[in-house]
Amino acid sequence: MATVFWGGRMIKRRGLTQEAVVRRAVEMANAARNPDEVTLTGLAASLDIQPPSLYNHIAGLEGLRREMRLYALTRLSRALRQAAAGETGRKALVYLTFAYRQFALDNPGIYPLILPAMPTEDAAAAQASEEILTTIVLILGSLGMAGEDAWHAVRGLRSLLHGFVSLEMAGGFEMPLEVDKSFQRAVNAYIDGVVGTLK
Repeated sequence: MATVFWGGRMIKRRGLTQEAVVRRAVEMANAARNPDEVTLTGLAASLDIQPPSLYNHIAGLEGLRREMRLYALTRLSRALRQAAAGETGRKALVYLTFAYRQFALDNPGIYPLILPAMPTEDAAAAQASEEILTTIVLILGSLGMAGEDAWHAVRGLRSLLHGFVSLEMAGGFEMPLEVDKSFQRAVNAYIDGVVGTLK
């Protein structure tokens, strides 16, 4: 029985699981900084199996992308909840934004998969996406925002975060200034502006 060395651990090919397949695909996507660089042929080779064997765990390339997207959404949701746990208001929102940014920087290959709106027929992905939105809306509620105001604020926050991390990952911040400080200022300006609209 062939063995595969992955993450410093030896795993048996016979014991391969869907989780192991998806994790390996995520590693490959992050290394390439592009989910489209992950092919079934390349994934199978990295796991020391034949491509048809992947179909025991995933529904082809489309199914693999779906599982990678779900992986990204669930991990991001967990990271945001953990970052804001026990906090409310401004501090909770700031902690959440830094967690979002760190997730994107740590996962450049799967981060793009969370950007499109989730298809309603994909119940698991839609639920994970909803959990992310709920976390943000609850924090905005602690800042006094609700209803339509909160949803507009979510769009604005998402635009700010995605724009910043996209430029950062693309090497767009080359000036000799601390990037963390720029990010903090951008987030603070956003919070001040959004909360100010309620006065």
